[in-house]
Amino acid sequence: MEKKKTYWNILTYIIYAIVIIFAILAISAKYSFWGIRMLVVKSGSMEPSIKTGSLVIDKEFSSYNIGDVITFKEREKPLETITHRIVNIETANNIQLFTTEGDANGTPDGTKITSGDILGKVVIKIPFLGYAVAFTRTIPGLIILVVIPATIIIYDEIIKIKEEVRNRRKKEK
Repeated sequence: MEKKKTYWNILTYIIYAIVIIFAILAISAKYSFWGIRMLVVKSGSMEPSIKTGSLVIDKEFSSYNIGDVITFKEREKPLETITHRIVNIETANNIQLFTTEGDANGTPDGTKITSGDILGKVVIKIPFLGYAVAFTRTIPGLIILVVIPATIIIYDEIIKIKEEVRNRRKKEK
């Protein structure tokens, strides 16, 4: 019986970790934590260096250089993010303008961006994890990866509380 309880406790802690990790991943695209943001690569424009479905972790920096892989928002499409490499930097009217290009594209992007458009520089890339993160950002994914495990945890805690109350009542008698 004690061994079964130990296995259940280990499983519960694993579920705790999964819920916390996926909850953080689900909200991390919209919000930056300490200048760090996690995003999913949805196209093959950066292949082979960053594969479609990868999770990229970006960090904000005060300056960016040619060769840096950055994630930015285009002014014309503010809800979309793009992860491309800086291929040129020029200055006009004391404003730095960055030219970017996807590694697989062969031609630079048509729009130059400013540092205000840049969300961060890619510091970590994890192949395929982006698929799971993208799934957590859907209603079925949220239910399967967050709500159901959280419900199991809450149920388990309620059972433990009931058991503790029962044990204390027995001791009082």
